[in-house]
Amino acid sequence: MGIVKISEELHEEIRDASAVLGRSINGQAEFWIKIGMLAEFYPELTYSQLTRKLLASADLPLSQLRAHIQQAEAV
Repeated sequence: MGIVKISEELHEEIRDASAVLGRSINGQAEFWIKIGMLAEFYPELTYSQLTRKLLASADLPLSQLRAHIQQAEAV
């Protein structure tokens, strides 16, 4: 596990969002990071599509998520 330094303002945004969405602060940050990475890899997908893919495979590492999305798109 690594340490990521972020601004105090962003930390407060994450804290607020985590409280509303029922996630830990780390869980919320991890969710946003994964969504952001997937959005960069797949700019043609909507947020809803990315979220569904991520939530359906929440326990998988990002490399497996990418493979999962590619398999679904091939069908």
